[in-house]
Amino acid sequence: MRVKCPTCRREIEWSLDNSFRPFCSERCKMVDLGAWFTGERAIPGAPQRSPDDEMPQPQGDDGEG
Repeated sequence: MRVKCPTCRREIEWSLDNSFRPFCSERCKMVDLGAWFTGERAIPGAPQRSPDDEMPQPQGDDGEG
């Protein structure tokens, strides 16, 4: 079966021998990962809050926060 690389659209053979599938190369795989990392690609929906978002604010020297 032949498929197109999601990054460069080059047609490649879908094979268990291709460790980068569905990409044609490590470069295309890393380009895709970078797009997810920078937010260029994202799953639609409301942003999720992490436990780090709810950390208490540090108090000043006078003990009031």
